[in-house]
Amino acid sequence: MGVESPQSDAELLQAVREGNAAAYGLLYERHVAAARALARQLVSRVEVEDVVAESFTKILDLVGRGGGPQSGFRTYLLTVVRHTVHDRSRIEGGEMTMGEYDPGVPFVDPSLVGLERSLIARAFLSLPERWRAVLWHTEVERCRPAEVAPLLGLSVNGVAALAYRAREGLRQAYLQIHLGSPPRHDCRPVLGKMGAYVRGGLTRRDAKEVDEHVSGCEECHGVLLELADVDRGLRVMVGPLIAGPVFGGYAAAQARSVVAGGGARGLLRVLGRARRAPRHQQAAMAGGMAVTMAVATVLLLSDGRPGRKPVAAPVAVPPASVQPVPVPLQSEEPARVPPPPPVRGRPPAQARLRATIDALGSLVRARPGIVGMRLRNYGGADSESLTAFVYLPAGVALIPPTRRTRHDAAGTVDGWSCRAAGRGARCGRAPLAAGQGTALFLRVRVSGEAREGAVPAVRVDAGSLHVTAQAEEGVRLVGAPARFATDGRVAVRAIGNSLLSCPEERAGCLEARRRQRGQRDNDLWPMTALDRDDDPGTHTSSGAELTLPKGSRVVWAGLYWSASTAEAGPIKLRAPGQRDYVTVQPGDVAVRELPLGPVYQAYADVSELVAASRRNGTWWAADAPLEEGVSRHAGWSLVVIVTDPAEPYSQAVVLDAATVVGGAARRVRIPLGGLSPAASPARVELVTWEGDADLQGDKVSLGSGALAPANGDRDPANVFDESSSGAAEMTFGVDVDTISAELGVDPGLTVATDKDVVLLGAAALSVRARQ
Repeated sequence: MGVESPQSDAELLQAVREGNAAAYGLLYERHVAAARALARQLVSRVEVEDVVAESFTKILDLVGRGGGPQSGFRTYLLTVVRHTVHDRSRIEGGEMTMGEYDPGVPFVDPSLVGLERSLIARAFLSLPERWRAVLWHTEVERCRPAEVAPLLGLSVNGVAALAYRAREGLRQAYLQIHLGSPPRHDCRPVLGKMGAYVRGGLTRRDAKEVDEHVSGCEECHGVLLELADVDRGLRVMVGPLIAGPVFGGYAAAQARSVVAGGGARGLLRVLGRARRAPRHQQAAMAGGMAVTMAVATVLLLSDGRPGRKPVAAPVAVPPASVQPVPVPLQSEEPARVPPPPPVRGRPPAQARLRATIDALGSLVRARPGIVGMRLRNYGGADSESLTAFVYLPAGVALIPPTRRTRHDAAGTVDGWSCRAAGRGARCGRAPLAAGQGTALFLRVRVSGEAREGAVPAVRVDAGSLHVTAQAEEGVRLVGAPARFATDGRVAVRAIGNSLLSCPEERAGCLEARRRQRGQRDNDLWPMTALDRDDDPGTHTSSGAELTLPKGSRVVWAGLYWSASTAEAGPIKLRAPGQRDYVTVQPGDVAVRELPLGPVYQAYADVSELVAASRRNGTWWAADAPLEEGVSRHAGWSLVVIVTDPAEPYSQAVVLDAATVVGGAARRVRIPLGGLSPAASPARVELVTWEGDADLQGDKVSLGSGALAPANGDRDPANVFDESSSGAAEMTFGVDVDTISAELGVDPGLTVATDKDVVLLGAAALSVRARQ
């Protein structure tokens, strides 16, 4: 068989198995740029060629023995590159010797555990190899059909047609996996029509049926969003699954790289690797060695330029028991591969840094927010001292700290010291130990004129080592900016209570307060002031029990309060075991319009007060500005982030939403920027005002279906049922809910309501980090 292009990767692999040397050379030329692009994200510059050569040698060995890929060479190669880097790092650390593994199975990085269990990843891995290959090239790497055509042995139109069939197959596989876990009875017929719905193949009647069902079913709505945006799901889930956590850097490098390249020098490096293998491995690699030698000959004859058409005869593959005989290269004198240098001991370990930067929650026009930079040293040695240059886009400015306390920063400081520099910040820190991570959070203010989509970026210097990163999401018109953020063994907690209740003397009020029966709705009562403390000087008061993990320490605490009036003001707060209240002034106030008039939400940082208290026990709040009457609400919530030695390493963030949900905006989605991707366990503390227990249809989702709160009625179809963590009775018009779930493909908090209109106040999340 000749090597004339275009031959598909599948045909070339078969030719290599039959002994055609030049076929492997063409595979090498086609894919070496991708291997280098990934290796550069994982190892130092001097190690790249060694990793690439070792990876190609492993595949050559497998193919020579009848194994290896059948058609999807690129994804197989990237998996082998990651295995190679992982094995080299463990060998350097003295943890292991090289062993066998299956490169056909995605190598799941420890920092990405869970991706392989996501529905979109499972659906992708269930597809035929040829479909996976076309989806990887066209949707994940975003190659043009003309670039993919030679790899698959198709015309440009053939690539487009195959990609269409593969996308449809992916949607069907996704639906089949989803249907594998029994959905609700009324969901099954709709799910069966969604594939045709997305591609516009339903009748008007059937399409209307899907529309009506999805508008009221959060779980089916999430499935429809994933089916309609398969491309994004592939890049978000399958990209990191195959290329690892550095997929973003790989994709950017691959876009800049030249497809052709490598030539004889790279293949000679492969040959050198094979010759340096132990004798028992050389015997098994005999066939591959012969193929490699002939490929090197072909490339040298063509001056290593892929444009020339090489002339090569098929090479016979000797049996595995025969030692390979070197084939002299055709030049003036027989060329010899130089012997490997003498081993002088294990090479010194090096620091390897990986950086990310994100807006926590969202950067929203005309509101403050937080930009977070995370850095990890995954090398074998400590880094040098760190300097981070954070670049903010026009219209986004750094907010300098106003006072020097540990609670004034936007998040954990972790040894960083920052100052304003140009249009951003310059931050310094001591060296980062091997295997350790660090996080830096900067408070910023976004102007009303900031360009939508403008993103922050960062460059980190550690001696001669430099890494850069750019945020995926930038300035938004709407969203929920972060109030506070931190990384570590941390957890979120929230409690709250109402300051209004039904008149105690009215028939049915006591039963309603106990959540037993009757009119469980502040719209059905003339709400009156509730005064439950033992202080004769307060007019309204209520308490809530806060229990923190054993051995915990308060990192941050925020107090939120709200009422059905436009006039906000101070509130009183009393810690457990204390006799006197402390007056808390609002730091921020948001006023929003609900159907029955304006409502306010006030916020204050109470970190020092909470940290200095006895922590566990009943917190009391009193005398917030409020109005009595039918359909009135007034209440408070204390949101806390604490260290928890029993928790895994996590990311925590508090988002200020102050967003109306219901009426014209029946469904609101809040992006969760800066958090771990899908399939990570998460806990959400959700503060909501003006919910009504007797109005069904309130749903909350993190992208994986409607979720049930841990308190109240625990009904996923009626989340806002006027119940609050820390309070045993009905909390009219106030909801403080604890919700646990896994993040979906595109992390976001979705709140939907069919009949009610609520004010989504704040959300505190802790997500297990992938480290």
